[in-house]
Parts: sequence; structure tokens; C-alpha cells
Amino acid sequence: MKNRKYTIGIDFGTDSVRTIVIDSSNGHIVGNAIAKYERWAKGMYCNPSANQFRQHPLDHIESLKHAIKEVIDTLTSEIINGIAAISVATTGSTPIAVNREGVPLALLPGFEENPHAMFILWKDHTAIGEAEEINALAHNQSSIDYTKYSGGEYSSEWFWAKILHTLRVDSKVREAAHSWMEHCDWIPSLLTGNTDLRTIKRSRCAAGHKAMWHNDWNGLPADEFWTQLDPLLSGLRDRLYTDTCTSDQIAGTISEEWSQLLGLPKDVVIGVGSFDAHIGAIGGAIKPYHMVKVIGTSTCDMIVAPKSEIGNKAIHGICGQVDGSILPNMIGLEAGQSAFGDLYAWYRDILMWPANKIVADSKLLDEATKAALLEEMEEGILSELSMAASKIEIEESGIIALDWMNGRRTPNSNQNLKGALQGLTLGTTAPNIFRALVEATAFGSKKIIEQFQEEGVRIDGVIAIGGVAQKSEFVMQILADVLNFPIRIIKSEQTCALGAAMAAAVVAGLYDSIMDAQDAMGSGFQKEYYPKPENVEKYKTLYTQYSTLADFVEAQQLKES
Repeated sequence: MKNRKYTIGIDFGTDSVRTIVIDSSNGHIVGNAIAKYERWAKGMYCNPSANQFRQHPLDHIESLKHAIKEVIDTLTSEIINGIAAISVATTGSTPIAVNREGVPLALLPGFEENPHAMFILWKDHTAIGEAEEINALAHNQSSIDYTKYSGGEYSSEWFWAKILHTLRVDSKVREAAHSWMEHCDWIPSLLTGNTDLRTIKRSRCAAGHKAMWHNDWNGLPADEFWTQLDPLLSGLRDRLYTDTCTSDQIAGTISEEWSQLLGLPKDVVIGVGSFDAHIGAIGGAIKPYHMVKVIGTSTCDMIVAPKSEIGNKAIHGICGQVDGSILPNMIGLEAGQSAFGDLYAWYRDILMWPANKIVADSKLLDEATKAALLEEMEEGILSELSMAASKIEIEESGIIALDWMNGRRTPNSNQNLKGALQGLTLGTTAPNIFRALVEATAFGSKKIIEQFQEEGVRIDGVIAIGGVAQKSEFVMQILADVLNFPIRIIKSEQTCALGAAMAAAVVAGLYDSIMDAQDAMGSGFQKEYYPKPENVEKYKTLYTQYSTLADFVEAQQLKES
């Protein structure tokens, strides 16, 4: 036991931070904890109707402390003393404005309650107009097409669009912001105590996929490009970074302050951060040409391919291709859907509205009973819908849905798009609609696979990780039938944190490569869903109808704009 080494993987998700401590020799989890973001849970600083989603850095600091302390309290001194490294994964693109000392503005006097001084969450779409401007300039023949390796379209979910929007709408932030940092870069900076913006290690994953960093133009797009777009961005490139690092590299050693705060050894090394989906693909046993689908509130679809086969060929319509963004020395390819589980949650909330209103105001029940009833309904509604929807025959309801309730990430990013339902009648039931929504998310996934295949990237297999993959047999069977691929489900319930722990093991020198760490620390698979031939054929017809509706809705949107 004294000779064993352990690593900590930390996953900053949309709603909470998840922490696991792993025996690096075999992948056995010796401790884990989850801490929710208190302010986020209350809906603070967010305005869903305006697509504004912000998170206070204090949520991340407090939850980080809580989760690690909780798990450390369960461990023996031998295990604690054997902890060698920590690596983190976060959502992204989730940037924040910082001052010259690298401190997020929301942590400074005068900005504590300002949403524009906080982390701009990945699903914030307030910068749709700015993204359109970036695309228009990049696609102008007089300019280098800096979107070339980002799928050909820059998204409102990404770094530069969010920054420009914030600078335009908030003069106080504009004056105080010296630079900007991704969440996955800030957390290692926090843990190491390094606030020097010139030496903070920047994630290759974040820079390449969301900020258009590429070797072809010596890093980030040229300052002349940003100045032409808007003088507010002039000079920012020089205050950001040039070099980037993959997740197998060291960001630094834990600071004295954080070592004491968390009760960790003083020699714990901190790895360079990464995005949750990409490092989750590592925990999800990714290998060349096997798509790892990270299925949660949204999806991220990850593929790796040898550089010798992809090279600098630009793959159109996806969320980017980056050398080393997932596995070092391989091209990481990303795609995804802006809403997957979020679509089901939206429908749940629609159905819960009468209960939340009427039960809350009822004079027939005491407050404790009201709260318990509403909690039971909210927790059980999707499982009841799934059970009822599973008994409906394919094509029986005649409903076709579009999964664009939060815009479309891929193929061909367009966050202006809206969802749709077609074929409703007075006989339509709640389970009918739910089944159509599930089928729509599967059809959206199929569009992504077809995009890769049309661009010459083959798909040899599909692996799924995340909450939906773990919990919903109904959703996963439909997905297998629509994709016409067997889908293997990773056993680990914390795959992103597991991938971070694997990266940490390489950072600590316990393994020579991430692939070696995967072999030793992987969780294996818990289940495999196989497509049912009779369902595959039926879904071909529905998929054609989905595609027709999608083309019509997108064409109408173009006319209106």
C-alpha cells in the first residue's frame, strides 16, 4: 500500500463538480464526491429567455473545496500520502474576463454581482450576432479563413464571439478586463497559484477547438483580423497566449495554500486542463475511428485519427480538428448537439408547469407534502414517459420533431435555428411527443455521423458515456436503431473524471502515455445495445421525414433573416 500511487480526477460539469481518487495501478476508485453549484442551482445570473447562462467563480471554488475535502476525509493517511497528481476537466467554451494579475473580475470589488464578469457557460448563446460577424469576415476572400479547421463555421458558444459580445455590452468589464481565460486553464492556475498570464499553461484542446488556434497561422488568428472585425479586440491577441499544451503535460505543483486547504501532499503535481468531453473520451476508451458520444445535457461526439491519415485536410461542418486535443500526437475531431438531455428536461418542465403552479398554491396540502409530491413528480416523470413511449409502435404517432431547441451545433453550426413538432392531432398524447423528441435527438446524431462519413472520416464503432447513456435503455436502444451501429456503454459513472485521473497519472510520470494509462485504469463496458433490423428499416423512413422537415424549417429561417 505504501508504494501505491493515486491520482485525482476532477470534472467541473454544468451543474456540479465531481471528484474521484483512483488507484493508478488498476483504476480502482477509492473515493468520490459530488458538490453542486449553489448559486447556479438557484438560477442566479442566468436569463434562459435571452439564452444567457453565467456561473460565478465562487461556485467553482467552493464546490471544489467541498468535494475534495469530502473525499479526503474518507481516505486513509497512506492513500492521501500516495496522491501524486490532479488533472481537471471543465465545460467549454466557458471563458471569463481577468485583470492583469489573472484574477477573474467577478472576484473583485464592484463586479461580484455582474453576470458579464463571470464565466460565460458553454451553452450561452448571447453572442449569435458576433459569431455571424466572425464568419462573414473569415469567409471574405480578402481574409484568411480562420474557421477552416473549426468546421468552416464559428459558433456563438465559443471563445471570441462571447468575448466580443461582452466587450460591446458592458463598458465596466471592457475597461477592467486585461485578458480572458478558459475555465479549464483557470482551475490549474488557481491550484498552482500561478497568476502570471505569460506563464500559465493553456489547453491545446480549448485553444484549438474554440479559439481557432492553429500552427498554420502561428497560434491564434492575427491581430489585424480582430481589429478589422471590431477595434475593441485590437491588441487582445498579444495579451492571450501563443503556445498551448496537451493534457499529458504539467501545469505546475500545488500551491502551499491549496495543499493546506485540501489536506493534500505538497508535492502533488497539477496537469494541464482540458474540456470534459475530450478528456471524457479518454476515460471512454477512445481509439482511432471509434466515436465516443458524451451524452448528457448536450452531446459531444469525439473521434481520433492518425495525423498521417488526416493531416491538414479540413473536415467541414464539425466543431474542429486539433492535433493532440484528445490523445497526444493524434488529430482530435469534435462534433455534437446543442441539446440532448436538455431537450427531455425542457419537455419535463413544460409538463410540470401546471403542477408547480397549482400544487404550490393549493390549500389542500401542507408545505412538506407539496414539496415531497413535486419532487416525486419531477424525478419520476421522464421514467414514466419512457415506459409509456416504449410501448408505442414506430411511426404510430405520425409525429416528427426537430432537436434544435438550443440551436444546432453540428453539422454546420447555426444557433439561430429553432425546434419544431409536426403531425400533432387532438389524439396526440404526452408519451407520443416524448417519443418523437427522443427520435429527434437520435436523428440529429445520425446527421453528425453522416457528416463525418461524407467528409471521408470513417466510423468503425460507437461508444457512449454520460448520464443518459447510463440511465436510459429506451433512449439508447432508439439511438442504436437509428444509427444502425452497436453502442457500447462505458461502465464508469464518472468517465470525465476518470479520463482526468488517467491524464494525471501520465503527468505524474506513472505511465509513459495516455494509452498506457487507459489500458491499466479503464473501467470496461457495462452493456452493449444492438440495432434491431426491423426497427432500422422503419427508422429509415422517419429519418427521411426528419430531413425533409429540417430542410424546410432551415429554409424558412433563412428567408426570415
